[in-house]
Amino acid sequence: MNGPLKTKPKSPIIMAIIALIFGIATIYSGGEVLFVDGAGRIRAGDYIGFIVWFNFIAGFAYVLAAYGLYKSKQWSVLFSKIIAIATLIAFGALGVHIFNDGAFEIRTIAAMMLRSLVWVVIAYFATKKIKN
Repeated sequence: MNGPLKTKPKSPIIMAIIALIFGIATIYSGGEVLFVDGAGRIRAGDYIGFIVWFNFIAGFAYVLAAYGLYKSKQWSVLFSKIIAIATLIAFGALGVHIFNDGAFEIRTIAAMMLRSLVWVVIAYFATKKIKN
């Protein structure tokens, strides 16, 4: 044998799984609100169009990031940081919307908090665990 077998670090795989699950769920739920006039839209209540569109589009970025994280690609580190920053900016825009007496659902705030936290954590660990 030429040397010890190299095993892939588990952190990028875990990050990839989380990103993929988030991505698929986000595409599904956002698509249901945006494109299907039915139960999903009714359950969404006072949804905010720009937040739903942002999250729907971001869902595709999550899936792409999941691939890069799984493969430990260096570009996925920057991509994860961009997703985290874009999510925080969208969250800030949500705050402006609410501050200006816009209609909203409390669960939208909770969802954006969760998305922001998840992507900041993924970006942090991607920076630490994925090397050139």
